[in-house]
Amino acid sequence: MPLRFLTAGESHGPSLTAILDGMPAGLPITASIIDLELTRRQQGYGSGGRMKIERDTAQILGGVMAGETTGAPIAMLVENADHIKWKGKAIEPMTSPRPGHADLTGAVKFGYKDLRPALERASARETTMRVAVGAVCKHFLAQFNIIVGGYVSSIGEIQADFGDMPYEERFTRAEESDVRCPVETSAQKMREEIEKAIHGKNTLGGILEIVALNLPVGLGSFMQWDKRLEAKLAMAIMSVQAIKGVEVGDAFENAKRLGTQAHDSINLQHSNLQRSTNRAGGTEGGISNGQPILIRAAMKPIATTLKPQQTVDLAAGENAPTKYERSDFCPVPRAVPILEAMVAFVLADALLEKLGGDSMNEIKPRFESLRKATLDDLQMDNTPHVFWE
Repeated sequence: MPLRFLTAGESHGPSLTAILDGMPAGLPITASIIDLELTRRQQGYGSGGRMKIERDTAQILGGVMAGETTGAPIAMLVENADHIKWKGKAIEPMTSPRPGHADLTGAVKFGYKDLRPALERASARETTMRVAVGAVCKHFLAQFNIIVGGYVSSIGEIQADFGDMPYEERFTRAEESDVRCPVETSAQKMREEIEKAIHGKNTLGGILEIVALNLPVGLGSFMQWDKRLEAKLAMAIMSVQAIKGVEVGDAFENAKRLGTQAHDSINLQHSNLQRSTNRAGGTEGGISNGQPILIRAAMKPIATTLKPQQTVDLAAGENAPTKYERSDFCPVPRAVPILEAMVAFVLADALLEKLGGDSMNEIKPRFESLRKATLDDLQMDNTPHVFWE
């Protein structure tokens, strides 16, 4: 794995930090590029009060000099504006775990005497730094014309129909929508669903689609189980808070189809091998096939609800209702840039693994020389072989 990153910090602590290791030297990058993605993460209909407090901006503390990466680990920091309200103050004990959150499992695992340490680290506030890392990775991929974008396809029971709308148009329209849905008629119904949830003191989940365009053939491998591209993508997506399901291409619909209806026929056009469908979602045998990578992710309604849920007060030793902690009513629109970031990280890592090299000057010529799905690049000798003596 050429790339790796770590995040640190608590939801209401002084700051959040990340270190991205393995980015080659010579990539132009500024804090403003990262801040654009951080701003996107803070926008979305159904957000809670925290996003009215924070104005996330990144500080680059290492790995960038004179506006370019040096090849050293990139250190980034985002301050928590809300921390001032918590600093030096005694916080009321938190002893009633919320169903669906990490409160109970965290306390059992780590032996906490109060549930707050679990909440503070498990909180989706941590994804601020994932988006910062992803911003660097997206900028790296853009040097090779690889685009990672996303949008909301459903919230609650409201499902959008995209028809034949091109992916890049979906990305553009999604950014013009406060629910990040490219279809305005569906977007309006989604807003109404979110309003119902807010008035009902409840939360809503949904489904997001993340797409990567212009990838070369050959990222990932079938040689070992942990090298498969879709496996890495699924892990990255599933690592995001509240994501409980992932689909690559038409996976679940394909499970209902016959084999001749589930795959993408290969056709020869001039000397190029092309497809008219993309049911596989851009991978075959754990390797990118040149088609768009298409991932769908299911996000559950988040666990923190104004309407109390049944739980147990661990201090009192009796059944009790949950207590409200400030949170989103519908985090689905805000999750789009978070999932984009995770996909961008996996694809940047896969591309660097494929190309090798320590600097952009080394890597760019290697990208141009990658083998393509053409007859010219697939010279078959068409003779019998004895593969095992």
